Amino acid sequence: MLTYSFENIDSESMYEHLYRCIKQDILQEKLRAGEKLPSKRAFAKNLGVSTITVESAYAQLVAEGFLYALPKRGYYVCDLERKETAPLPPPPKPQTPAIQPAPKRTYWADFVGSSVARDMFPFSVWVKLLRDVTAGEDEATLLTDTSAGGIQQLRQAISDHLYQFRGMSIDPEQIVVGAGTEYLYSVLIQLLGRQWGYAVEDPGYLRLSKIYEKNDVATYHIPMDEHGIIPEKLEESGAEILHITPSHHFPTGIVMPVSRRYEFLSWASKGENRYIIEDDYDCEFRLAGRPIPTLQSIDVMEKVIYINTFSKSLAPAFRISYLVLPKHLVTRFYDTLGFYSGTVSCLEQMTLARFLSEGYFEKHINRMRNHYRALRDKLLAELRQSPLAGKVRISEENAGLHFLLELDTQRSDEEIRAAAEREDLRLSFVSQYYVSDQNRRPHVLVMNYSGLEERQIPEAVARLCRAVEG
Repeated sequence: MLTYSFENIDSESMYEHLYRCIKQDILQEKLRAGEKLPSKRAFAKNLGVSTITVESAYAQLVAEGFLYALPKRGYYVCDLERKETAPLPPPPKPQTPAIQPAPKRTYWADFVGSSVARDMFPFSVWVKLLRDVTAGEDEATLLTDTSAGGIQQLRQAISDHLYQFRGMSIDPEQIVVGAGTEYLYSVLIQLLGRQWGYAVEDPGYLRLSKIYEKNDVATYHIPMDEHGIIPEKLEESGAEILHITPSHHFPTGIVMPVSRRYEFLSWASKGENRYIIEDDYDCEFRLAGRPIPTLQSIDVMEKVIYINTFSKSLAPAFRISYLVLPKHLVTRFYDTLGFYSGTVSCLEQMTLARFLSEGYFEKHINRMRNHYRALRDKLLAELRQSPLAGKVRISEENAGLHFLLELDTQRSDEEIRAAAEREDLRLSFVSQYYVSDQNRRPHVLVMNYSGLEERQIPEAVARLCRAVEG
């Protein structure tokens, strides 16, 4: 039977160690596609560990696409073979329908917008660090324009954070700090070129599509299956740049398996101007298992541009985001765009650098994760005890700050949204995030719970039940 040693694992948990051992054997093809792994109980007995340890390791490997489970049959190794697909002539450019802005009103409960409870942000710590920065730094440094990439202290702190939290070995020089991801999307268009087609997910984050289109680039909305964007459809589009959210897709919550990630890396390697933009927008809030490894961390061809933001982890008002550029693009960035001044004040950057390097960010994330887990669990418990129990299917509840609620109903999404408005609830459906009508998926609510208060949840669920049932 398959066996591994648990000696000298230092501070690593047993399930993490087992997960790494199995993953390494799969990548080295010691465990081959289709091979069945031992049952959880037999494997645990053979290794001398608890069944929970084996179960947790298997669950993480399933989430990342290295294993798949068959009911009552066990766990099997996925096929990670990279498939080559010949490019086809691009179809006519699809037209994006006009997107109506959401009504600017305050709702009693909002399941769409992102916000952070005021008592959750560590104001006292932030103010203390701000004072320390103001009192302790050279005045000339605080008052000078920052470089286009950001100050060295913050780039170093982000580099250290990515290594500790995401396992990414990044030189600080590869990091570009900017005032929000929307600004950085525009920077990438200038860096990579407007002559290329940009592919985005359908369904997806519609504001991203509008940003690309307003920057005068051809934008292709690529349909998805249960693993993410369909590779064949990407090839057919003729796009050169691919923008994806592989660790937690919005709005479906899909976690892209490793086999599909390798397919996209293979796609990118076939063209000199092909790049993948990996948007890791809420990676800190995976509520079960380990964080999903980034696409950038398995990229050996320097084809992945990583982008992330502190707007989700701190608060939407913090317009501080960053890029991680492949090393060969760093010189191009400073040669072509280095004339720009930094878009985040030096004072904010220095304060955030200290917040990261002195351990306050990690403590804040742990606190926020516990807060969001409690909100999610309370919301799920109320839904399972509500009149909707047995009429809904809940999915993707572990991947981030929203989950999907699939309704068994004959009413249209528009009817339910209108009824929710009358209940002073703001709802959104997966169907709202499609560009193509062909694959539009109805009756699936996107339940973003980050802006709720725990005391609101019972009444919010009661109002939701009335809106759904009519």
